[in-house]
Amino acid sequence: MYKLYSFLIATPLFVILTVIVSILVTLTALLGLKSMAHRYVPMWWGKLTFWLYLLPVHVEGRAHLDPHQSYVFVANHQGYFDILLMYGYVGHSFKWMMKDYLKKMPIVGPVCMVSHQIFVGDSLSSIQQAVKDARKTLQGGMSMSIFPEGTRSEDGKMGQFKRGAFMLANEIGLPIVPITINGSFRAFSRHAYSVTRTPLSLKIHEPIHPDYFQRKPTKEFMQEVHDIISRAVNSDIK
Repeated sequence: MYKLYSFLIATPLFVILTVIVSILVTLTALLGLKSMAHRYVPMWWGKLTFWLYLLPVHVEGRAHLDPHQSYVFVANHQGYFDILLMYGYVGHSFKWMMKDYLKKMPIVGPVCMVSHQIFVGDSLSSIQQAVKDARKTLQGGMSMSIFPEGTRSEDGKMGQFKRGAFMLANEIGLPIVPITINGSFRAFSRHAYSVTRTPLSLKIHEPIHPDYFQRKPTKEFMQEVHDIISRAVNSDIK
């Protein structure tokens, strides 16, 4: 019965909701309403989606965040619902660090460009431009989110991290906040064709401040953050 409900009712309503959210984000971004474009409209998109699909979400650690502080949120990437989990339950304004080629995606690309997400390519000049964009926009409580694995998990386990987010955080001197996502792989993985009803959780770990990680080699600190996130994944799966 749930599969039928998900396919015939929840998914069509989700598509309509997403179109409305895309329009609202575009309009609020063009009007300069940053809190609406980067927090409140996406937050309700996330929460309403999980309500539509009847998926319970547990959140832990939101008290670690200062609403006036900018952060770099670093999360594992289990499945299709991860972006919605971040938007719905982190409770903070943020932009995404995303690959340049996503600009060409229908609907997604134009909306992300209008809302000034942080795009980065593989060239040195593109990385330098991303740092410049980040310095300009990531302040006064506006943060950045990234999935440093670069893609959704194949089997629910975490892959290796890429350096981009950590180098950027180091350059602009923002605290890094590890976030552990659980349940998203079971709910809707990259190989699934339908949603499975299962609990999801988001664990926000304590921020790690620049005065700690700027003294360390990037590779060493990157592994530390990977371990913080992966330990929580393993403990929840058990």
